[in-house]
Amino acid sequence: MKNRFGKYKGIIFLLILSSGMLDAQVLRDTATFNLIKRGVNHIYNHEFDKASLVYEKLKADYPDHPINYLFRGMTTYWQYFPLIPSSPEVPKFEKDLFTCIDLCEKKRATSEEAEYVLADLGARGLLLLYYADNDLSMNVFSLASKTYQLVMKALDYTGSHIDFFFFTGLYKYYREAYPESHPVYKPFAILFPKGDKVKGLKELKQAARYSLFMKAEANTFLTGIYISFENNYPAALAYSKTLNDQYPRNNQFLSAYVKNLLLMKQYDEAERILNQNRNPENFYFQFQTNIFKGILYEKKNRNRQLAEAYYKASIKQAATIGDFANEYLAYSYFGLSRIMKERDEIKLSKSYYKKAMDLAAFKNVNFND
Repeated sequence: MKNRFGKYKGIIFLLILSSGMLDAQVLRDTATFNLIKRGVNHIYNHEFDKASLVYEKLKADYPDHPINYLFRGMTTYWQYFPLIPSSPEVPKFEKDLFTCIDLCEKKRATSEEAEYVLADLGARGLLLLYYADNDLSMNVFSLASKTYQLVMKALDYTGSHIDFFFFTGLYKYYREAYPESHPVYKPFAILFPKGDKVKGLKELKQAARYSLFMKAEANTFLTGIYISFENNYPAALAYSKTLNDQYPRNNQFLSAYVKNLLLMKQYDEAERILNQNRNPENFYFQFQTNIFKGILYEKKNRNRQLAEAYYKASIKQAATIGDFANEYLAYSYFGLSRIMKERDEIKLSKSYYKKAMDLAAFKNVNFND
């Protein structure tokens, strides 16, 4: 019952997730600094051959540096997305990120502590994202406490680099927004310093516009915040469109943009963008595509029979994806509930609706309107 903004974000909504920073030694090296920027863009744009060349150059110039392991972990995460517990790449992914964490912890209390804190947070953030998306709660708990302490350190460093605003902005927003939308966590939230949703959004927007490394993360979270918490789909569209425009080979960014368009009932544009997907399509994107096609057939073409077929096809596909599929799987059950209601199959409609509500972390994002 979770997604990137789902069930276990209730446990880690205070723990800011990111993917990558580096230490001052590298920051002072302009050529390497620009190389890493290009490499990160290659990863997000699914240009993994080019990203591999960047990794080899980094490893040659800075052997055993934490950024190498973080960069490779990030590459694994996107190249084999979605990582699920049965993925063969998981052991390598975890080993790289824990190695990064271990190396960073040995560099505490140095003049370059801020940068090592960020590298450490980057590795922990990717691990937490993987664990939370796959319902691995014990792994989440084991990382949560130390990660929160590092987030608190990040609050001290916002003046040194614009990328810090990603961390602080997300903390300030989630600290207030999550317990508001999930009241069960209000007693838990009072244990932590108060946030500020307005300031949090402002800082995230600064990161989305100006940061060197955190632009994609900031745009991703702003898309999710405006959809899931604010229910402001036009505001989300600015960020989902930016991701799709900047990284046209990334089908997951395309998927987020299509979802946003469908929520705004811009069906023709959603269909046009969906048809721009890039090969190879992984199984998870095919699963998402079946749901999008179901929504288009139901809402645009008024072909309930084909819509039902696509929704049911996605449910069969979800069985091989596990908990990672729950966010989108809920949309299929919401769709089937609507179709059954139109057929006056009320009992079946209610059954599908219950399944959808059990899976959905944000009940209002359902395409019911």
